Amino acid sequence: MSRMGNTQTQRAFSVISGLWVGSFIAVGFLVVPVLFSSLGDRQVAGMVAANLFKTTAYMGVVLSALLMLMANHLVRQGKHLYSLTRWILLGMLACAIGAAFIIIPWMNSLRDQALFAGLSVRESTNAALFNRLHVLSSALFMIQSLLGLLLVWRATKNAD
Repeated sequence: MSRMGNTQTQRAFSVISGLWVGSFIAVGFLVVPVLFSSLGDRQVAGMVAANLFKTTAYMGVVLSALLMLMANHLVRQGKHLYSLTRWILLGMLACAIGAAFIIIPWMNSLRDQALFAGLSVRESTNAALFNRLHVLSSALFMIQSLLGLLLVWRATKNAD
């Protein structure tokens, strides 16, 4: 691929990574806190937040895989700055997969079981497990956010 093609790929990488990381940070640190402070019903706010995080996690799986393919292409073209970037993306992909396919479905299942019993999940017998999963989910989100900031920082670095 020509130098022009590499430059376009790098720019696309920067735009996609910036929009993606900005969107999930906005959801996690702006939208969800506003939901909980604005809605009177914490259970409803939790269900909306769960849907937002599920969508964000699915997007994370797709976009981290796409960006990894782009980074692989750039490394093959001699852009060695993207070698470490692939590891960052792998970490972000692992966080997204863990959230999308393990933690969020498990938490949703516990919430559904509680609702079936006429309780909120915080009142159910699974409240302690739900709280541990929530802490784990929050930790994964924080790790993914930090890796995302590092990704964007590196993506905007001018390297030839």
